[in-house]
Amino acid sequence: MQIILENIGRRFNRDWIFRGIDYSFTNGKIYAILGPNGSGKSTLLQVLNGSLSPSAGTLGYFSADKKIDIENVYQYLSLAAPYLELIEEFTLSEMIDFHFKFKTYKAGIDTSELISLLAMPESKNKMIKYFSSGMKQRLKLALAFCADTPMLMLDEPTSNLDTQGVDWYLSLVRQFAKDRLTIICSNQEHEYSFCDERLSIVDFKRAEQRSGVNDSI
Repeated sequence: MQIILENIGRRFNRDWIFRGIDYSFTNGKIYAILGPNGSGKSTLLQVLNGSLSPSAGTLGYFSADKKIDIENVYQYLSLAAPYLELIEEFTLSEMIDFHFKFKTYKAGIDTSELISLLAMPESKNKMIKYFSSGMKQRLKLALAFCADTPMLMLDEPTSNLDTQGVDWYLSLVRQFAKDRLTIICSNQEHEYSFCDERLSIVDFKRAEQRSGVNDSI
């Protein structure tokens, strides 16, 4: 799996969030997209997963040298992000079963195994709306990691997790991020210290923007 960016830019109204990104993301590597809060990391991730169109440049997805149409990219990726919503009226078991109507489990995983991985056997019939923010974040991560997709995208993966939850996240990375194209948006080193490559979003802001001068067209 490969994502190729050529002169990619995205603007909001007349202001460029980032511009001029030439980069390739390749299967089997783990990438970190870095930058301070509000710098555009999540926006770039949304461009990469096809939920936002770039304002400039071209974006290509390839699997075994075959180009993938943008409308089909969702079939190749799993995503976990704080802004993604879970269906609050579902129980844990129902949420997992619903998710995997659209995705395939990784080998050795099923509903029971995923609940065990979450360490939530007593909550399998509990409605999601009664989960704590940490429990919801664990569930989002487990659904993404345990889906058999060649791309895995994570935005602020340890938000709402305590120290034990961070260790659990790192164990998921070791177990389920191998042999995938994994992209992590973060500004916390414990979330990305193991990454093979790092891309700083600040490097793709025009000099005028970095100095506080508006760049508009």
